[in-house]
Amino acid sequence: MAPLTCFKSYDIRGKLGDELNEAIAYDIAAATATIRKPKKVVLGADCRATSPVLKAALARGFTDMGVDVLDIGQCGTEEVYFATTHLKADLGIEVTASHNPIDYNGMKIVGPGSRPLDPATEMEAIRQCAEGGTFTPAVKKGSHISCDPRQDYAEKILSFVDIPNLVPLKILVNAGNGTAGPAFDKIKAALAAANAPLTFIEIDHQPDASFPNGIPNPLLPENQPRTAEAVRTHGVDFGVAWDGDFDRCFFFDANGAFIDGYYIVGLLASQALKANPGATIIHDPRLIWDTIEIIEQAGGTALQSRVGHAFIKALMRESGAVYGGEVSAHHYFRDFMHCDSGMIPWLLIAELLSTTGQPLAALVQARQARFPASGEQNFILKNPANALKKIETTLGAEAISRSHADGLSLDFGAWRLNLRPSGTEPLVRLNIESRGDKALVATKLDLLKTLLTE
Repeated sequence: MAPLTCFKSYDIRGKLGDELNEAIAYDIAAATATIRKPKKVVLGADCRATSPVLKAALARGFTDMGVDVLDIGQCGTEEVYFATTHLKADLGIEVTASHNPIDYNGMKIVGPGSRPLDPATEMEAIRQCAEGGTFTPAVKKGSHISCDPRQDYAEKILSFVDIPNLVPLKILVNAGNGTAGPAFDKIKAALAAANAPLTFIEIDHQPDASFPNGIPNPLLPENQPRTAEAVRTHGVDFGVAWDGDFDRCFFFDANGAFIDGYYIVGLLASQALKANPGATIIHDPRLIWDTIEIIEQAGGTALQSRVGHAFIKALMRESGAVYGGEVSAHHYFRDFMHCDSGMIPWLLIAELLSTTGQPLAALVQARQARFPASGEQNFILKNPANALKKIETTLGAEAISRSHADGLSLDFGAWRLNLRPSGTEPLVRLNIESRGDKALVATKLDLLKTLLTE
């Protein structure tokens, strides 16, 4: 078989057709069964048109190899994480391309206890085995049964907030026609049963494989006005928007202003440290100053990880961290199998607004002014490695420190940058922040754009 290019830094994603198809999905399942030798596997899928077909191919691959499949149907990635541990499975796979273009699909894989597979060893072994493409079916096929752990999942999500703390709040939610809607409905029903005083406005709520309002990726500036306008129209306290498999959530204040995920990490870190004094908090290297300051002022320990769920989850387990946050809006919780969730954060923010009595805008404005940031800027470049070398050669002499821990980070004292190739897309991602100088961020962003595109 030709090399499988769908294996990325920490998951599987590829363009439909040559990079990912039913035959490849079958071989990935058979290879995973051969390498991992699971007895029981959880399978789920997002709402893309090809996801059920790819999931069915995975199921055939596993059952042919004698593995029992627990099929939880259409769901979000975190529901597979939950079900893998809750149902005591040996492996869990969500078929999803998350926020990638409509002609892509992929898979996210976890092992026992929802632990991510190591990209360099475990995932690499599966890739090599799948490329071999020759498998001997088991004498006895595995079973394939459907199950629905969503009610138990909803109850787990609600365990992260103290419902009596909640005050009446009106919240707008935008599922982006991805898979978030049905899971949210179950959580909403559980909140109502517990007499939580929250009311909701829902837009683009039903899963729709055609994505009539665009690929659900709220990080894209062109996707944000729809949520922002709805927030203002309905006069809500804050807005939430999810990506396609809802393992990321994004926030809008009551004025419809989009809040960079960087500042949400700080808020959630502060909450985590109030509940767990002196705890360790994980952050990524893209934007760091605000998060580190908040953690240290609260008496916690800040620990940096490489970008990517596999790396952050592994470091959380190793360090005992209670929370980890990425500026890309992935939020990880020790008590949620060390996994990322797009549903826990908005509930925590609702509890934070309830207990502080402050609007979301007020909670982040001082931090935004203290450490203004550029927002993630993406560049399609033919040779990312050369681009990083060029920036380091051009600007490195002025830096007071540099790091190659994940891409290139340069600290100039008054400002810093991180430039790194994406682990899931053919992009180079740039983030810039400063110490209180918004104009400096704009100036340096213009400089970096020139250097990267000339």
